[in-house]
Amino acid sequence: MKLYDYILSPSCYKVRLMAALIGVKLDLRPVDFHPGGEHRSPELLALNPAGSIPILEDGDLILTESSAILVYLAAKVAPEWLGSGKAKEAARVQQWLSFSGRLTASLGTARLHEMLLRPGNIGALQALGTAALRELEAGLVEQGLRGMRFLASDRPTIADIACFPYAALAPDGGVTLDAYPAIRLWSRALRALDKFIEMPGIHRLHELKPEPQIEAGEA
Repeated sequence: MKLYDYILSPSCYKVRLMAALIGVKLDLRPVDFHPGGEHRSPELLALNPAGSIPILEDGDLILTESSAILVYLAAKVAPEWLGSGKAKEAARVQQWLSFSGRLTASLGTARLHEMLLRPGNIGALQALGTAALRELEAGLVEQGLRGMRFLASDRPTIADIACFPYAALAPDGGVTLDAYPAIRLWSRALRALDKFIEMPGIHRLHELKPEPQIEAGEA
């Protein structure tokens, strides 16, 4: 499988991380997203008219949405990452996959504004990102009350991989994670997974101080 990749893209990182966790080797084709704008070159527009990355090629299959790529990788190699298949869990996975787009549109765009000086109303983006983080925090607290550490199940699924990078990198867009202990604990759990890989700004678990435990009723 060939992945058209940009090392600083959280959406590309989702694919690299998923592949690493399930043992899939990717042929990485670096894209000069910034400053070169190669994602809008004729070659890449022929693969993805939307002019975005990641792009995954597997034989004659071309996928251009990170959530679809996560589904494909899991279905092909590690279906347990899709969840149990039971109705409630399947619905939770799909709900969080859809929700991840809100993180990209808010926190991701705020990050592009702050790091690459892309245009945007930074105050509005940060407000939308904060609202999304509050929703994510509440979802994780609810899961904790069910005795589950992850978004859709008692084990990680593609829902966690879809939401993790943009939440973890929220500070790059000027949105702190200090008020979200459940998100920080969830992030630690993901970073502790076997075969976890890093990207700039997201490191392997190495903190010496544990996060505080969340008591029932806290949000």
